[in-house]
Formats: sequence, structure tokens, C-alpha cells
Amino acid sequence: MNQIANSERKTIVLTGASRGIGHATVKRFSSAGWRVLTCSRQPFPEDCPWEMGEEDHIQVDLADPESTSAAVELMRERLKAQNGRLNALVNNAAISPKIAGGGRMNTMATDRDDWMKVFQVNFFAPIMLARGLVEELKAAKGSVVNVTSIAGTSVHPFAGAAYSTSKAALASLTREMAHDFGPLGVRVNSISPGEIETSILSPGTEKIIPQIPLRRLGQPEEVAKAIYFLCTEASSYVTGAELHINGGQHV
Repeated sequence: MNQIANSERKTIVLTGASRGIGHATVKRFSSAGWRVLTCSRQPFPEDCPWEMGEEDHIQVDLADPESTSAAVELMRERLKAQNGRLNALVNNAAISPKIAGGGRMNTMATDRDDWMKVFQVNFFAPIMLARGLVEELKAAKGSVVNVTSIAGTSVHPFAGAAYSTSKAALASLTREMAHDFGPLGVRVNSISPGEIETSILSPGTEKIIPQIPLRRLGQPEEVAKAIYFLCTEASSYVTGAELHINGGQHV
């Protein structure tokens, strides 16, 4: 009976799961009974209370294509318990390097290695994961959610040039993926968060609040709820969309 229940349980693969939006997303899906395969650069923390914890955690360096490919094979192996089915892939992991003192890295301050590393994590890793897990997504008629950013649409006071352009590219990739994965029954959408209150907010973010129509920062849980919506039947005819979660900041 337990094996049958386990095979019918919905499963999500989530990158960047260790903090902020990712951590809130783990809690949202876990509370709904989903199995959550968490992925991050860090090993599973011993004090973390999630069910299956370490067994469902995959340590992967998304900046390394070989590490990413190896992680895909490990994910596929672990998904065999779900009859090779993956209901959702959420590409949340991202990096945004800063100059000394935490300042913004503009186009002239960003060297080639930083450009390459940022695009590998923020842009290439999402398509590597989706392509590598396409059969499992197809088997479940699953959903892919790419986490973009408000920084992808205009110059941002804190987000660097490499980060911003990688997120703009990821938004365009979402459209292309929706076109290509749609015939397989797999939906692909993106969410574009604005200023979300997490531990990694840049100093001075509070100065942006008067520019936000809702006059407050967003909460990680609010982003997690939107991700959940895009991974469930509530959004069964939604694909190729980018959902803005920024309190109206984009207007």
C-alpha cells in the first residue's frame, strides 16, 4: 500500500531551495503533500525538519555543466519511485555577483568569467534540467516554472548587468520552451518577482518602496503561492506566461 501511495504522490524538483523564495516554496509544496527534491550548492542541513530530508536533497553546482548533468541522472534515478514521473520543475536558483563593497556590477565592471558563470547558473542550467528531465515531465504532463526577475525588464539599482540580462534571456527562453514542450503536454511559465523581503536584500532596498503601488515589500510565501498555482490544475491552460509578482512595481 505504501509503495502505491508513494508512486501516486506528486513530485517537484526545486533548485535554489536553501533560502528565501526557495525555502518558502519547499514549505508550500511539502504542506500540500508533495515530495520535494531539493537542489542547492549546500549539503542538506542536519537541523532541517523536512520529511525525507537528506534522502530527497541533491547537492549540485549549477555553475558546473558536468555537475548539473550528473545531478540530472541522480534525479532520474530517484524519480523511479514515482514511476519515472515529475509533476513540476522549478528553476529558482540564481546568482548575482557584486563588486567590492556590495555594489552593482555594470557591463564594464563584469569580467568574462563572471558573465559566463552567471549565464550558466541563471540561463543554461534551467534548460539543461528541463531537457534532461523531459521524459519524466512528459509522463506526468508536468509543469516547468522559471523564476525570472523585474530586473530583466529595465536597469535595476542593485542587480548587476549579467544578472539582469540573464533573467531577460530566461523570460525569452520560457516562451521558446512553452512552444517546444507544449505538444508533449508540458506547460512552461515564468514568474517575475520584484523586491521580496529575504535575508539577501541589498542595502537601500527600502528606498524603492515608495515606487511600489502596494507600498511594501513582497514576502517569500507570496511568491511560493504563485509558483504552486502554476504547477497545479488551477492553471491547466496557462503556458508561455510570465506572472509579475511585484506589488505593481512593473507598471
